[in-house]
Amino acid sequence: MKILFIGGTGLISTAVVEEALQRDYDVYLLNRGHKDVNFSKAVKTLIADINDEQRVAELLAGHIFDVVIEFFAFTVEHVQRDYRLFKGKTKQYIFISSASAYHKPIPKLPITEDIPLENPYWGYSQNKKYAEEYLLSLKDEDFNVTIVRPSHTYNDQSLVFQLKSGNHPYTMINRILKDKPIIIPDDGKSLWTLTYNKDFAKGFVDIFGNEKTYQNYYHLTSEKVYTWNQIIQSMYDALGKKPNIIYISTDDILEVFPEFKGELYGDKKEDAVFDNSKIKEVAPNYTSTTEYTDIVKHVINYYLTHKEAQSIDHNFIDRYDKLITMHQ
Repeated sequence: MKILFIGGTGLISTAVVEEALQRDYDVYLLNRGHKDVNFSKAVKTLIADINDEQRVAELLAGHIFDVVIEFFAFTVEHVQRDYRLFKGKTKQYIFISSASAYHKPIPKLPITEDIPLENPYWGYSQNKKYAEEYLLSLKDEDFNVTIVRPSHTYNDQSLVFQLKSGNHPYTMINRILKDKPIIIPDDGKSLWTLTYNKDFAKGFVDIFGNEKTYQNYYHLTSEKVYTWNQIIQSMYDALGKKPNIIYISTDDILEVFPEFKGELYGDKKEDAVFDNSKIKEVAPNYTSTTEYTDIVKHVINYYLTHKEAQSIDHNFIDRYDKLITMHQ
């Protein structure tokens, strides 16, 4: 099969590209060419900004793909653009949505695909919902849509916190090493599903060209579930440090970090446990074998051995310490 990835160098997509290569698919990437990734086999790259429709259309001339996978569409306008670009160019279009789009608060556990998409707290999730609705409304047999909703997916460089500096993750390791307190929202007992990107990829590639998935939607997560207390404890264990935890309510956190309202109330505050029965029906290679508590050792080692990754967000830390002082 001839596969086109929009992106292909991100946390999830690199694992999916590698899995597709292992299955001997003919892989193309369309991206801006800013990030080099060493894959096990050769890939072909079309260098362009997906928003430059004229340039992309020129690069697509003469190409027909069995599958196009979109990792960089976040709004209705983005998927409308893709419909213009890829109609007549592919039999199957796979849209990466988000499991965060499910109704909040979650009405039942485990989460199944029949739960409506209605997240009032996070614009990101709302936009994914609207994009899904547009794609499913097309009903175009020459542009078959499959929607996949990942939840929290990680790789060998992923530090998992509810409250952290997104651009400078080492900031939190530095705090632990210095025995400074780490904040966990509420009581840390809510349940959270973590999915290793290589586990995700095995089930995901099964839907390529799979007619059973046309005009359908699935979440694809692991079945590895942890409390936030367990997740943070695993980092302390990997660093050989004694936990120094402060519990602060989500509402109090948002007084200092209001920009986290969507991410906390719209996602990481509640229990998130998934029933993957639907994806298993169409993905025989679905797997859920990897424990974050094992991978976190590699994550910590990466940051401790790569100086270039050891940047610290001092503004974030100032606000973080202010929050702790206010709480105390």
